[in-house]
Parts: sequence; structure tokens; C-alpha cells
Amino acid sequence: MTCQKYMDRIEKLRRRAVDPVISFSRMYLDFFRRYAQNENLGDMQLRYADAFAYSMSKVDPIIDDDELIVGKSSDVLTESEHEEWRHLEETVARKAVAHAGQDSHMAIDYEKVLSLGINGIIAEIKEHKKTATHEQTIFYDACLICLDAVKAFAQKYSEHAKMLAESCADRERKHELLQISEICTNVPANPARSFYEAVQSVHFITFCLTFAPFRYFAAQQFQLGRPDRYLYPYYKNDIENGKLTPEQAQLLMDCLGIQINHRVPRGLSSGYMVGGRDRCGNIVANELTKICMQVVDDIRLVYPAVGLCVSSDTPDEYLELACKILSRGRSHPALFNDDVITQGLREYGVTEKESHEYIHSTCVEITPVGASNVWVASPYTNLPQLLLDILDREYETFDELLDTYKEKLNQSIKNNFEAQNRIRAARSRHSCNPLLSCFVRDCIARGVDIERGGARYNWIMPSFVGMPNLVDSLYVIKTLIFERKQLTFKKLKEILDSNFEGYEAERQQMQSLPKYGNDMDAVDSLFTVITEHVVQECRKYRPVLPGARLIPSLFCWIMHEHFGSGTDATPDGRLAGFPLGDGAGPAQGREQRGPTCSILSSTKWSHKELIGGVAVNMKFSKKIMSEQSAEKMVGLIKTYLQRGGFEMQINVVDADTLLAAQKNPEQYRDLLVRIGGYSDYFVKLSPSMQAEIIARTMHQV
Repeated sequence: MTCQKYMDRIEKLRRRAVDPVISFSRMYLDFFRRYAQNENLGDMQLRYADAFAYSMSKVDPIIDDDELIVGKSSDVLTESEHEEWRHLEETVARKAVAHAGQDSHMAIDYEKVLSLGINGIIAEIKEHKKTATHEQTIFYDACLICLDAVKAFAQKYSEHAKMLAESCADRERKHELLQISEICTNVPANPARSFYEAVQSVHFITFCLTFAPFRYFAAQQFQLGRPDRYLYPYYKNDIENGKLTPEQAQLLMDCLGIQINHRVPRGLSSGYMVGGRDRCGNIVANELTKICMQVVDDIRLVYPAVGLCVSSDTPDEYLELACKILSRGRSHPALFNDDVITQGLREYGVTEKESHEYIHSTCVEITPVGASNVWVASPYTNLPQLLLDILDREYETFDELLDTYKEKLNQSIKNNFEAQNRIRAARSRHSCNPLLSCFVRDCIARGVDIERGGARYNWIMPSFVGMPNLVDSLYVIKTLIFERKQLTFKKLKEILDSNFEGYEAERQQMQSLPKYGNDMDAVDSLFTVITEHVVQECRKYRPVLPGARLIPSLFCWIMHEHFGSGTDATPDGRLAGFPLGDGAGPAQGREQRGPTCSILSSTKWSHKELIGGVAVNMKFSKKIMSEQSAEKMVGLIKTYLQRGGFEMQINVVDADTLLAAQKNPEQYRDLLVRIGGYSDYFVKLSPSMQAEIIARTMHQV
């Protein structure tokens, strides 16, 4: 098959994945039908496993034309089934499930899946059962039931592919279907024997994990870990033995990337990381690293969300390839500082070897691969709102105001931590996920479900939103009230309560003052003060489960818009209802001195303690993007990383294009933009989010 035929196939598959039907409704219906009937089994874990196996046995396999990597669900319910589901949800599902909390912001141990297969994991569990307690035995039995169900499900796909092949008139497609049948007979039950089998096994296990009945109301976003590590031995062996070409490997990885879009709804984040260093500290930079990044350019979809981990020793060609892809208007890869992240992980107790095995567990949140049950963004905190809450009185000094703000922030952190701890404790009593537990250290070794503390790392990561607005607002207050004495707190509150109506001159004055993002120490130092305080305050708390820490983050997903819509005008000149700043970079449109100054401001404070994630957005003009300017972009990124920057995400798009997309959305259906740690189709964003993207400063390089 020629490269052109490869791309023609990918284009067909890509078009179907732009706006796919993603539904696990029938699987959930069958699960809770069974769960309502199996109370005789007693323990929740056994009831879950029994219902899981039953529902998996009822699912019909789906293999669409041109697909090479298979496994998806798009079943929708009939009206009568909807009625039955509403009844089951009210009487069974809601009573059985602990609804609050996070999940699936993680990557499982894919290396173990590929090297042992399900049968190898079954053997491991049976060995542990020999010395298990009664409680552990229940857990192990639930795991075994779920694993057998996945094996049987893969066999159904094998049989379905064989049946399709028998009636297929196209000789080439017939051969492909027979190959799919053979592959699904072997994996994920057994160790992968080839690159193709390894890719199929990775997708199939992830697809099965996406069916999470006790979290039926929440889309599962499992990441694919580090494919340029765990897939590379299969790639290398097949290439050396003439069983695979780089073009065929690219096709399979493109197909894998497309399938993520049939598994995870838009508006979230799911993908993988490449690069960085391996467990022994050796640089990971190989042919598969490039292939994994090239997927972004080939399929041009929301997913995969790809992160390139750049170390001080990463060869320049990998960062250059990333920038080349970004310069074409793609919203990935994001660039992560491998040296800063691994150092930060070690400071939070992660071993040297495991510190190199991490994943951006959705947007930018960092968790150890195959060993985590981390609750990210739990919860989000609106920093500017906390400031507005204390502006109802006068303060003698700026330090008094700052101390009062810190006390308010401390109470917010404490209250949120206690709430998350209660939720986590409730989940440990009222939830389970035996299948997921099979692929996460140390659940099997401990004989404990992942929901009950089986994972090695059980962190909670609160995220603090609107930091640039807070910092700019504090500087305005410091300047206009305490230094120039042009305002009082009473007058400031009057201005803000009016949303600047009748006070446009005052707003212009506030906006004209120095802002974070322009390499001005007087403002930037306030960012350092607040960030260091947040880090130290979070260190005081330990969540309820083993191996737990409270680790802060500075990113927002979509919460800058959500919080902004309900936040009154702020002293930095922001109008009521406008989105807050979209991460740890400057607020929208406030970089006045170019990208270098923006980078300098964003790296004056320590990032390594914020393993919960730091997102810095930058937007460059696509019109002026040339080979020379792409080189300058590489230089800017290197400067950011060398100064200790955590992560940078880049949009290369023009305001004219965005405005045209607003007017004619049907012509720009697949225009992707990077938002607050994730990517989405611009035309599907809310009007206020579109306005926020357009308002970001457009840099020239």
C-alpha cells in the first residue's frame, strides 16, 4: 500500500472522528440490570464483577470500514430502554454509586499488559490468592472475573472480524479483517508478538477500561502513557526483521490516535507523552518518538493530546519537529520540562526511577505512570473572588491586606481539602474498579482495590485559577490606594460594583499600570509571593489514603470561563463576566513587551513544586510564520525551559481566521485551538470562550 493510500485511508477515518457518536448507554443499562438482581452475591466487588462480565457479554462488536485498530461503542438506547434506564438510575445506580470525586486522570502499566498479557496477570493474581485474607480473596476473585470478561470480549471481536472477512469481496480488506481476527485471538489475552498486536492490545484494554459503570456519569479519559518506550521494542524488532516499515507503523499509530476520538468526548483531554528520560536516566529519542508526534499532523483531531518532554540533553531535532507541527496551526504537541518535573516528583517522594515515568494525566497534571489514583483539579479555586470577598473594609497597609488575603486563602484550602477528604473516604467505602486495579501498582500486591487505597500514589491536586488577575489586581491596589493614595477601598468597591459604568477613566488608569507578563519585578514578585504561600500551605495536609499528598497546580481547563462568568469586575480592569486568566501566564492581551518578557515573568517563580500542573499559553501569528521565525520559536521555548518553566502550549493562528470561523463555522469545523491545558474545535466553543481566545496577545517572532 502506498503512502498516498495510507493518507486516503486516514482521511476517511478522520472525517468520521470529527463529530463521532460515543455512547456506553446500553452497556450501563445491562450492567445495572444485572446489578439489581445479584444482591445474593453480597460484597459490592463481586456484584460489580458479575454485572461487568454480564454487560460485556451483551455488547456487539463494531468494526467499521478501513479500521485497522478496533474497539469502540456507539450504541444508543431506544425510547423504552431510556425509560428503563431512568428507572434503574433512580432506584439502583444512584444508590450504588458515590458520585463525587475524580477518576481516569492516569495511565495504566501498559508495559505489563504487553509483556504478560491478561493470562500472565491472572497467573499473578492466583499466586497472591494462595496466601490471601478473606477480604483480599474477594478482591482477587472480582479481578479474575473482570479479566476473563475482557478476554471473552476480545474473542467476540476476533469472531466478528472473521465473519466480516467471509463476506468481504475486496481481497485486500479481506486479508486485513483476517489479520484483525488473528490479532484479537492473541491479544490482550497473551503477550504481544508484534508492533501491530501491541498497538491493538493497548487500545483494547483502554477501551474496556473506559466502560466504568460506577462512574457512568463521567467520561473516562485514560492516557496512553509513554508509547515511544513500551512500543519501541516491538517496533525495532519488526523493522529489523522486515515485518514492518516506518510508514506502516505511522498508519497504525494514526489509527490508534483516531480511536481516542471515538472513546473520549471533545472538551476533555486524552493522549500520551513522548521523549524525556527512561528509568535509568537515558534520553528517549527514537523513530517512534517522531511517529507519535507526527500523528497530530496526520489526523488533525482533538485527540491525541501529545506532550513532548524536553530534557537538557534532548536532541534539537525533536523540539524542531514539534515546532514545525505547531507552526502548521496544530494545537499539539505541548512542551514539558522533563528536568523540572522529575525533580519536583522526587521532592514529593517519588523514587528516582519512577520520577522518569510520568504522564500529563489529562491537561498538564503530572502523575506517575501505572501507579497512581490521583484526583486532579480537586477542586478549582477562584483566586480573584477571594480578593473581592475582602474588599469591604479599609486597610492601613498593603501588608495588612495581603495577610488578610492569605488567611482567606488558607481557609479556602482547608475547607476544600476537608471536603475532598470526605469524598475520598466515601468513595473508598462505596465504590470499586477491579479491572482498573489489575493494571495499577500496588493493587494486586496489596490485595486492595484502587478506590480503596490500592494504588501507590493517591494524591489530591487542587488547582488555583485566575492567578494573573489576582496579581495584577493586588498591584493596582498597592499603587493606587497605598502609594499614590488616589483611591480608597470604599471607592474601589463602588467602582467594581458598578462594573466600571461611569468610571471608564479609572478603568483606563488601572489597565495602564504595569501588568504581570512584561518582566517588571514589582508586579512579578507578587506572583512569587502568592505561589510560594500556596505551596507551603498545601504541604500541611495529608489526604486519607496511603501515599497521599496535597499538591497544587496552576491551570484551568475551562474553569477560567466558568469562574469568570460569575465573577464581578476586578481591580485589574477586567469587566464582570469576562474569563479569568487562562493559566500561569499573563492575562489575556496584557503582554505589551513581547514574548521574551512574557517568558521572563513566567519563570521568576519556582515551578517544580506545582506538579499538579502549570499551563502557560502563547499565541503566534500564522501569517508571519516562516522557517526563520520557527527557529526563533524554538529559541523562545528553550529559554523558557532553561529558566525552569514547567510547560508551554502554543497556538499558531491568526485573529482573521478566528473571526472568519465565527462568521462561517461550517467552513472551519476542524479548526483546533489550545485553551487552558486542552484543545477543542474553535467553532464548538461558547461565544465567551471564543472571545477569550481572540483576546490573547498575538506575538510576532
